[in-house]
Amino acid sequence: MSNESSPATSLVTRFAPSPTGLLHLGHAYSALFAGRLAAAAGGTFLLRIEDIDPGRCRPEFEDAIIEDMAWLGLEWAEPVWRQSERMDVYGAALETLDAMGLLYPCFCTRKDIAAEIGRSGAAPHLTHDGPDGPVYPGICKALDGPARAARIADGEAHALRLDMDAAIAHAGPLTWHDRTRGEQDATPEIFGDVVLARKDVATSYHLAVTVDDAAQGVTLVTRGSDLFAATHIHRLLQALLGLDVPEWHHTPLLANSDGARLAKRDKAFTLRAMREAGADPDEIWAMAIRQIARGAANANEF
Repeated sequence: MSNESSPATSLVTRFAPSPTGLLHLGHAYSALFAGRLAAAAGGTFLLRIEDIDPGRCRPEFEDAIIEDMAWLGLEWAEPVWRQSERMDVYGAALETLDAMGLLYPCFCTRKDIAAEIGRSGAAPHLTHDGPDGPVYPGICKALDGPARAARIADGEAHALRLDMDAAIAHAGPLTWHDRTRGEQDATPEIFGDVVLARKDVATSYHLAVTVDDAAQGVTLVTRGSDLFAATHIHRLLQALLGLDVPEWHHTPLLANSDGARLAKRDKAFTLRAMREAGADPDEIWAMAIRQIARGAANANEF
């Protein structure tokens, strides 16, 4: 596949929630936004269940997602993909990256990383934060091949990290396009050597979402602005894996009455609670727009 963007003949959008709680007003806005864009263009709207975390995902929440989506009046193409059923596909992507010499095993615990960062107070390049928090200080990157192999053979738990310097050197300069902010230069180095697979979850959000969007032919990725920075990583992975490049549209985040971003713990804003209180889907859309306008006005962005 090409690494360059090309005009799409049909718009394909998606809504990809994780079944870790009930959907709230912010989810409704994201789903309706993507679904209505596809319908207006005569395109395709997809529903994907991102359930890679077995410790937090629950079948009852997946059932609730389907129920809420149907109540909103959305229709999506079948079948619904579940990421838990695609671990072999993500494993194949990891094998490709490993064969390119772009992965290395990391045996560090969070405590190890925090301690190393604490010891590196005199080295600012080792202590800065990225979009996901403190950038990994490269403890295990210095291990040679025999040391890595010996620790793996001993059964030591490890994650797989992307060697960011090598990956950027391989991919070269990259750009991506956001419909709200225009052309962007990809700067994945702000994340450092990101984890692409963990000892307890055999993939990461970054890898799974990139592979699945390409596999499903998504041409426009719509998601919250909190994931804007993650697109730098996804654009890099697309280039490394030879995947087609979509456009992105990052939407505003909805806030609760305290001005904090809506979360699944905000019970009053769950679609189930609002439905039981007598709301209808049109009211949900109008309420979401009002929340966005209020938040943007408070931030002087509207």
